[in-house]
Amino acid sequence: MSAASPAIADAVLGKILIASPRAEFRRHIRKSIPPAEIAAEEAAGGADALLKLSEKEFGTLLLDPRLDDLDVDELVATIRVRHPAVNVVMLDRDSPTEQLNLELAAETAESKPTAMSKALEEEFPARDFEQRAAEYLPEQPHSAAVGNSAETGPLPEMIGTSRTMQQICRLARLVAPRNTAVLIVGATGTGKELVARGIHALSRRSRGPFVVVNCAAIPESLLEAELFGFTRGAFTGAFQSRLGRIHAAHGGTLLLDEVGELPLSMQAKLLRFVQEGEVQRLGSADLFRVDARLIAATNADLLQRVCEKQFREDLYYRLSIFPLNLPPLRSRLEDVLPLAEHFLEKLCQQSGLPRKVLSLEASRLLRAHTWPGNVRELQHSIERAFVLAEGREQIRAEDFSMPRTPA
Repeated sequence: MSAASPAIADAVLGKILIASPRAEFRRHIRKSIPPAEIAAEEAAGGADALLKLSEKEFGTLLLDPRLDDLDVDELVATIRVRHPAVNVVMLDRDSPTEQLNLELAAETAESKPTAMSKALEEEFPARDFEQRAAEYLPEQPHSAAVGNSAETGPLPEMIGTSRTMQQICRLARLVAPRNTAVLIVGATGTGKELVARGIHALSRRSRGPFVVVNCAAIPESLLEAELFGFTRGAFTGAFQSRLGRIHAAHGGTLLLDEVGELPLSMQAKLLRFVQEGEVQRLGSADLFRVDARLIAATNADLLQRVCEKQFREDLYYRLSIFPLNLPPLRSRLEDVLPLAEHFLEKLCQQSGLPRKVLSLEASRLLRAHTWPGNVRELQHSIERAFVLAEGREQIRAEDFSMPRTPA
């Protein structure tokens, strides 16, 4: 066929990508597009399309709705989040090329959300890649942020003027522009995820997804499917293929929270991704390359777990290339009042109330507490006092009820 069908010519915007598991179908579509006018490339499936979209800029994706590796609705939902500028066009393989029924998937999804799109939201609530990095980026241009990585300024959303926190921020800014694996160690409530978000926001991957996996919150029987994904029919109940959370972090950052809780069997499978950047889904022999920056966080002593044969030594050394140790709040009490004022200001803004202040007695009480629950305990204490203060502009000492420290 020497000329493109009018429908295709109208739908195509810029360079196009043709995604289908059938090579003959891809060639059939490609022949219908004038090569002199529009540059076109091919993808052998949904995962291959995601990889090519992350590597090059395309204006249009011509998508075969019958994919072998991914559910098409899930793929479209993912593309809408990662590549909103791409025009997705669904191709009807049952129609002749001259009368191809082209449907703009983006318009269809906006007017009538698919069940898989909703399931994607419910399945992965921790997928922070739907929130744009602008929420965490400073107002300065991205290039300036990377260029000033050695400065000791605070990380986005991180509050702390102590020498210890200034050192943490300096190290985090140093490592942010690189792809070096980072291990963040600290007690529960010290802000490990905030540090990871800060590193992601200051990195060259800031516009990519930031995916959090809480290794302690997912049952061991489901962990492999959640991390690596699965194909249709891989196990009982696998009615459709699904991307794993590692794959969802392609082009961005993957945070493995509470990594010390990973079972040994999963550590061996994770090691291949850490070493080779390859992911193999359940029920499939195919390997997919995933480009994701890895950050791990834990409140456990991983070296002790290595000695106890509960954590693989080779995995530990690959995760801890650049360790960051977050101190407990009791060792940096000079940060208590700045943190308390920050939380109080956010509560006032969220509630639409005038600014509230801490009384002198309340400030002394906060400084005297040992904060076994760290920053999270302080945040909850401020929120409770804020509620008890009602319409008063001043937070008093009696508004606080410090819990007894666990033995």
